[in-house]
Amino acid sequence: MDFIALSRISLKHLTVLHMMLSTHSVTGTAQALCVTPSSISKTLSQLRTQLKDELFYRDGALLVPTPFALNIAPQIHTILSSMNGILHQGEFKPETFNGTISLSMRESTFELFADKISQISTSLSGANQLKIYAKEQMNFDALIRGQVDFMILPHDLSQPPTRSRDLVWQQLAKDEMVCLMNPAHPLVNQELTIDSYLAFKHIGIQDKDLSEPYFEQNLKQQYGERKVAISVADFGSAAVMCHQSDYLLTSSKMWAEKAFQARGLIQKSLPFEYGKVGYSLVWNQASLNDPALLWLHQQLLS
Repeated sequence: MDFIALSRISLKHLTVLHMMLSTHSVTGTAQALCVTPSSISKTLSQLRTQLKDELFYRDGALLVPTPFALNIAPQIHTILSSMNGILHQGEFKPETFNGTISLSMRESTFELFADKISQISTSLSGANQLKIYAKEQMNFDALIRGQVDFMILPHDLSQPPTRSRDLVWQQLAKDEMVCLMNPAHPLVNQELTIDSYLAFKHIGIQDKDLSEPYFEQNLKQQYGERKVAISVADFGSAAVMCHQSDYLLTSSKMWAEKAFQARGLIQKSLPFEYGKVGYSLVWNQASLNDPALLWLHQQLLS
């Protein structure tokens, strides 16, 4: 172990690098750490010398991380999480918490867990201590690098949300899938069969991080491929399109029964086997070294 080299890099250096990977901005990092931009620039310069890499390059107003900086981000997160656990040992007290914790999820997922998130937010003492990001903004890579603390998402329970060894996932709720259609749809007063399901066009949900859903694979192998007319980012926008067209929407039953956008749409059971589905909590295993994140983890699973 090179103790001389290690002695030249402090937790301050690693903290600055970690924050820079989230903000992509010297000014933003300075504001988050309550120091001056010149202090951040000096620390970044020292890191570049010690690590022999530029770490960030300018692209317009943003500083874009180099491949090396992105590659070491998970290790930096692990080191900081372990040290944070040492600094904040003992029972976590949400009423005295001064940090920030964050979640990433789809907008439709937020609707299902809003009550729980509201309770968690109320338990925390100060303002702006709980941040919710869109999954498209903070994805699995952000979770691995420690830029977001937890992710909640719907998926096939037979398929882990990710196969990364750094991430852990645990089921929060079981769910079913249903077919939604507008009240004037030709299939409203008919039994939904495979033939009628495949005869109409569908609304798809985009998710570049997850594998092709089991229901999609099984349907294709057994009966044929759906005709997806339009793909959108989330169930909410899909439901709006469903109200305005004869397109069919295959969605979460939990969401369909609670969401404002789905009110008035007709539900029908799917006429084929689609496996088991549900909502899971995903996190970086290093994060639970932090008492605040361990507390949040317990709240979400309770």
